[in-house]
Amino acid sequence: HDDTSLLLLGSKMHSLKMFYTASSEVTNFPEFVIVGMVDDFQIDYYDSNTKRVEPRQDWMNKVTDDDADFWEWLTERAVVAQHVFKVNLDNLKRRFNQTGGVHIVQVMYGCEWDDETGDVNGYDQYGYDGEDFIVLDTKTMTWVAAQQQAVFIKQEWNKDKAELEDLKNYYTKECPDWLKKYVNYGRSSLMRTMSLLQKTPSSRVTCHATGFYPNRAMMFWRKDGEELHEDVDNGEILPNHDGSFQISADLQLPSDDWGKYDCVFQLSGVKEDIVTKLDKREIKTNYGKTSMRSDEREDLTVTVVSFFWTIPFPVNQVLPTSTPTSNSHEALNGVSRSAINNPGGVEGVWRRERVCSLEPV
Repeated sequence: HDDTSLLLLGSKMHSLKMFYTASSEVTNFPEFVIVGMVDDFQIDYYDSNTKRVEPRQDWMNKVTDDDADFWEWLTERAVVAQHVFKVNLDNLKRRFNQTGGVHIVQVMYGCEWDDETGDVNGYDQYGYDGEDFIVLDTKTMTWVAAQQQAVFIKQEWNKDKAELEDLKNYYTKECPDWLKKYVNYGRSSLMRTMSLLQKTPSSRVTCHATGFYPNRAMMFWRKDGEELHEDVDNGEILPNHDGSFQISADLQLPSDDWGKYDCVFQLSGVKEDIVTKLDKREIKTNYGKTSMRSDEREDLTVTVVSFFWTIPFPVNQVLPTSTPTSNSHEALNGVSRSAINNPGGVEGVWRRERVCSLEPV
């Protein structure tokens, strides 16, 4: 197998992204939504209707092995974020001299981690009504205004050196640590299975692997230990409904050469290849005595997430629910900078939220 392919297989850029969306007057849509993503699939969800953070992958429940109250803790923080975002949305409408109508505040933040080099980087950006508003430059750790209305907020946030230092720690350590933990949960929890499939005695033989994670894998056919390129149709990696993935490779071969062939599956992060010898007795078919069940090959479902941004924060203070005043801004700022006493250490999952302050009148 060529060295370039093996190098690409061993290197994978993983990502943890949080998307927060606060909206006003959007029909049939919650006023506040949080979506968490690892790599290309959703791991958790919260909205202002359910008022509860819920896992979106079965293997995400392993996080409670380290902290039994993990989901309750995130729910508390999500409720606080909902209040902060209501204030931010109201403040931005005032800043843009708007009253009613459909308006949306979005935040996207998170980190990336290269599992080969160990390199990490973070990102943190706010948007308003579909346009960039303010962005954190994680190299210089300074906020950059994307619109004139964000200049005052940029100045206020850049004054808070302690908060910027906390953010630097979050994006260089806490966020990557949680990302690594999530990737390991998925890698160790999802069961991988390999099968040989054939519709009729004269049709191609399909090598099929399913239930693996992450989505960086390779599959190929060999003859006498050498990789084949002719008479082989390599399929793409496709998602399963549970967040795992599947892949297949078809082979057309003469009936007298079966003993010379095998199928090789390689998964990023796993040292040992899975090798399946081509054996007629092991093939699942839909002819003869062995019939292939309809659930042997999983239905393909692609989940499309329609959000593109979101946000986090700390808790345990009563927040005002009335129209924001200068005092309520101070209260929310206090919450956003409060210390969190949490023995389980889950505060690093989400970074702290900030209030988009109004200029003094």
